[in-house]
Order: sequence, then structure tokens, then C-alpha cells
Amino acid sequence: MLLPVLDAIRVHGGRPGRPRKRPDLLLADKGYAHDSTRVRLRRRRIAHVIPERIDQVERRRRRGRTGGRPPRFDREAYRRRNVVERCFNRLKQWRDLATRYAKRAAIYRASLVIAAPMIWLNDSQDRP
Repeated sequence: MLLPVLDAIRVHGGRPGRPRKRPDLLLADKGYAHDSTRVRLRRRRIAHVIPERIDQVERRRRRGRTGGRPPRFDREAYRRRNVVERCFNRLKQWRDLATRYAKRAAIYRASLVIAAPMIWLNDSQDRP
């Protein structure tokens, strides 16, 4: 589901014209460490930071010189992934989103679109 989600992204930079569809950097966990995913992200010229799974490291080492070099991994950038995890935890405080009461995807997305700005507004009021 990663590629359909990336296709749905539209970033309006506050300027006229077509919105951006390519993120500056994609941070993902080991669940997205498939070779096919990395190939597709490179093909779309999307910079990504995805840690390697242990079996991938072992397979590369077994192959020796023909195993290729390991993918680039930026520890500092990967540490910022916790912001996304915290956001998901905040969204799960909304019972409707956590339990998936909505049977249709459009209604679930509408709940998400309502919850996100309300969380943002509550956070902005808490700050001085």
C-alpha cells in the first residue's frame, strides 16, 4: 500500500501551480525493506531511509563481492520517525479511528480529516 499512499500525497507549497507529489525524504521501518520497494522508490527518485532486515544483511554477506553495497542509512534522519509514531498514537485516542467503526474508506478518511486539525488546534493552544 506504500505506492498508492505516495500517489495520493499532494503538498501545496503556498505557491500557485501544481502541488508537489514527491516527498523530500521517506522514513519507513523494516516492514518496507523489500528490494522491490527500494527499486520503485529509486525509480521515482524518492530519497528514503529504511533500515535493512537481518536476513538481507546476511544474504548480502553470503554473496560476498557480488552482494552489492548496503543501502544508505542515515541514523539522524531515522530518529525523526518517532514524530510519525507519536502522531498515530494521538490519532488512536479517537475511538472511531482506533476501532475502525466506519465500514467505508471514505467515512474513515473523513474522520481522519476531522481529527487531524482538531489535534493540531489543541496542541497549538497548549503552547505559549
